[in-house]
Amino acid sequence: MPASQSNLLSLHEDVINDTANLSETKTSDEKGSVEKRTVTVIEKNGYRDSVYVNAARIFQGIHAEKPKDRILVRYGDDGSLSPVLTLKDEYSQRVSYELAFSALKYQDLLEEILLDSCVYPCQSIPDELTSLLVVMLYDLQNRKFQAREILGDEEPVAEVRKIERYLSSSRTKLAAALARCRIKHGVLSIEYILPESIRKQEQRASALPLCVWINTSKISLQDIFRDLKKKGFTRVDSVSDLDCYTYCMDQHCHDVLVFPSSLKEELLNLDLFADCKLLLQDKSRSLAVHSTQALLNAGDDIIVAHVGSHLTIAHMSVLTNDSMSRIFVCGVKTSAKEAELRDLFSHMGCENIQLLLEDFTEIEPTDPRLQNAKVVLLLPQCSGLGVGNPIDFILSEHKDAGLLRDLFQGSVSEDKLSILAERQLKELMHAMNFNQVQAIVYCTCSVYPEENELVVQKALESGVEGNEVQPYRLTPPVFNTCSNSVSSTEFFFKMEPSEISSGCFLAILAREKDSSENVSVKDILAHAAAEGLLDVDGVVGEKSKKEEKKQPKVTQPRSNITGGRIKPKNAAFLHRQTVSTNKAEVSVSKAVRNVKPKNVNQTNTRVLLKESISPVPDRALPKVLKHTPHLSPTHKLRGRQTLARKARAERKRLVLKPIEIVFPPVITPHVSPQGTKPRVPIHRCFHGWTGVKSSSGRILPPSPPKEVKPTGLRHPRRWL
Repeated sequence: MPASQSNLLSLHEDVINDTANLSETKTSDEKGSVEKRTVTVIEKNGYRDSVYVNAARIFQGIHAEKPKDRILVRYGDDGSLSPVLTLKDEYSQRVSYELAFSALKYQDLLEEILLDSCVYPCQSIPDELTSLLVVMLYDLQNRKFQAREILGDEEPVAEVRKIERYLSSSRTKLAAALARCRIKHGVLSIEYILPESIRKQEQRASALPLCVWINTSKISLQDIFRDLKKKGFTRVDSVSDLDCYTYCMDQHCHDVLVFPSSLKEELLNLDLFADCKLLLQDKSRSLAVHSTQALLNAGDDIIVAHVGSHLTIAHMSVLTNDSMSRIFVCGVKTSAKEAELRDLFSHMGCENIQLLLEDFTEIEPTDPRLQNAKVVLLLPQCSGLGVGNPIDFILSEHKDAGLLRDLFQGSVSEDKLSILAERQLKELMHAMNFNQVQAIVYCTCSVYPEENELVVQKALESGVEGNEVQPYRLTPPVFNTCSNSVSSTEFFFKMEPSEISSGCFLAILAREKDSSENVSVKDILAHAAAEGLLDVDGVVGEKSKKEEKKQPKVTQPRSNITGGRIKPKNAAFLHRQTVSTNKAEVSVSKAVRNVKPKNVNQTNTRVLLKESISPVPDRALPKVLKHTPHLSPTHKLRGRQTLARKARAERKRLVLKPIEIVFPPVITPHVSPQGTKPRVPIHRCFHGWTGVKSSSGRILPPSPPKEVKPTGLRHPRRWL
């Protein structure tokens, strides 16, 4: 026997014998749980027939196409295979994508093994089954060419069993071909055959910390910390301090915890995950949800433009459960999907979600169901090259297996990028057509400006919102952060893909403040009281306690939208609204000066604006007449007492007012001893009266009837 063949057979035997040593190593791991060891045995002994079929269908759609003059292995037409199955359990779905992705990464190597071993082509295997042949070959060499363990309750698939028998009969030739490939490339394992960029991406994905958000509708943060401490976890300050059984708080989202990647299987086996008290999800979605929640007032509804991940919708629901807000989710499509989602949300304790069958772009902006919606959360389908774990993203979000091919190639084709950007722009412009909406949160996992900044810029330049409403402007994102976080000062929030986070792009479009808008005093008082800036009992004294008891208590977010302008600082907002109200009052006063009273020959009418909320000074009150020929001393005394009482009442009222209110001028009779013309004193209330015209043409005040007190101030309506 030649020495080369002897070496190849010896190498083949070593490869086969490696499996026993590997199994012993796994079994002797004292820290591994029973569940972990069981999963490992299943992986090393193969998968169910349905998993191979599903993986082959995925690979058929994402395999690399080669030029016609270089095609040696033919995969048949894409239409020859049925659509990808939706497997019941998450484990089967995950391993299907993992198996297809592995076959894609090693496609050239697997094809070389098939050709070198003369296993391909084969007359009994049509081109339509080549994808299944490649997928099962990868799994066979990954199991060191050991036979697959077939479970008794498994339903057999004829094509899978046929390919399996064919590969098993040729496994010696296949192992020899693999050994020759390793010698040719000079590597100890096939992982080193991959390009360096792919290996770095895989290392980064495997080391990426795990982000978990807390379902506060089922458990409090303090209880979570207590339970984790009992289970042996230690809390550290930052991601850089993570090691073994540790965790830390996220710097942007107050209800997100970060764990080391090595704890993924152990975390998923905790009862906290089984009870939906902790949920594993990429941080980019938590950032989008928290940005949306920070823009809401109590009772504002939210439009979620895409179903996407049910975890994102559930997180939005948990953050708004106490604010009487409703979440409208678009694009559910079928009643079966609707029933499935309702069961999931019910299990997670989410009650304020309403599912809509129509796509977002099919819903009219005037839809009566959405008239109270103030914020749109738009998470469009994107290239997704910024995600750290592509399989998790595919399973939880849009289920676009093409992401695996794009990640392997490291780029997206221009045609696909153009189609995605056009669709994103269409959805963003449609969101801007909802006149009642005050803000839009736009978030992607893309690294391309064509899907991020350029889409937002084109939407803002389109002017689709029209002239009847205020236009949109970019505003920095605001998160309900924990104490040690740093707020964003940039208009765009961006995270580049790294070893500690996935890539994320976030933009917030909010309507510009209308400077001519006159916000009522009642709205300002209610807003300020709800924010805790004012004492409700002291300011809104006329509100009865019975009415307060009837109103449900709500939890206000830290930042709100009022009149279309985002205001993270409520005090600054209140000041702006007050200034806006005063400006409106100035315009009213100017209009009053241009109108001449019909019953007065000439008056110098003035309205002075008060600069503070201090009591009205005496000089601002109407002066008591020193000499009035038409009034008796008794009536003058009574008039002084009446005016004094009203002045005291006016001061008492104004002390309680937190906002300056200016009323129309008062017209009272005033005749000086020298007989000058009537003048209008400065006052905050309106006195209506009528008089008679004398022979000289002057307006004389009417004489009050005897034994009757002078008439009080006649208000057109109650102001307080």
